Amino acid sequence: MTDFNLIIILGATASGKTRLAVQVAHALNSEIISADSRQVFKKMDIGTGKDLQEYNFNGQKIPYHLIDILQPGERYHVDAFKNDFYRVFEDILSRGKVPVLCGGTGLYIHSLLQNQRYTAVPVNEMLRAALEKETKEELISRLQKFENTDYVDLNSKKRLIRAIEVAQFLKFNTIETVPRLEIKPIIFGLKNEVEITREKILTRLEERLSGGMIQEVQHLLDEGISKEMLVFYGLEYKFIVNYLSGLLSEDEFKLRLGIAICQYAKRQNTFFRKMEKDGLLINWLNSSLKTNLLKQQILDKVLNKN
Repeated sequence: MTDFNLIIILGATASGKTRLAVQVAHALNSEIISADSRQVFKKMDIGTGKDLQEYNFNGQKIPYHLIDILQPGERYHVDAFKNDFYRVFEDILSRGKVPVLCGGTGLYIHSLLQNQRYTAVPVNEMLRAALEKETKEELISRLQKFENTDYVDLNSKKRLIRAIEVAQFLKFNTIETVPRLEIKPIIFGLKNEVEITREKILTRLEERLSGGMIQEVQHLLDEGISKEMLVFYGLEYKFIVNYLSGLLSEDEFKLRLGIAICQYAKRQNTFFRKMEKDGLLINWLNSSLKTNLLKQQILDKVLNKN
């Protein structure tokens, strides 16, 4: 394992990446770094799909990082993730291990591998609120007044707003370049047929609902976490808050949440394809195979057996 210093296992929700990452880390005497934008929050276990029991394999607890590091109600962003990642990454390497980065938040993973400096630009809530009222055409016209914005996806209003936010910040500020240890990754991706993905998502959703996901959200509300913040966390939290608020019937809630998670998985896979277009090599694996077979495929690759 001399050609790389980071093993990445990515995949859409319910693809089985955590279970696979744990077995790979166990085989290599390694540790896992999470790349999940919501698993950083404590007390948000079922809704974020932490599956912490999976980090125990063959009687051994596999060390994991960047899970349960913030209180619910706080915010997390790409640049904070990068800072946290490099701290853990360098520590694990210093102990002679190659870490396994596992997650489905493509933006986080991509930010590491593309060394995107603009993630350090802070959010400007007032500017965003004002820009939200403008049409996509108005945003494009506004963006064109700035220089060096050819990289922006003009089809996404969200990205247009962020690009204007970045450009506005850079008019009056500079971004300090932080020296970082070079990442030399080997990337594995889990993929599946759409119908199989949908079936896994819906089965997993029923299990999580039976496991107390609604009660988990109610407990967060009882502790004083605002409905607005939980809605901000998206997906399960958004729909459960609406259900608990009486805005959705139980049947509507389950149906719409299931559809939303399937759509999210589709967006995840679209982002992974974008990563490939940006020049990243992803070794795709068939996630319908048994985990031990997938583990062996990864081990064969990283140990140069094929």
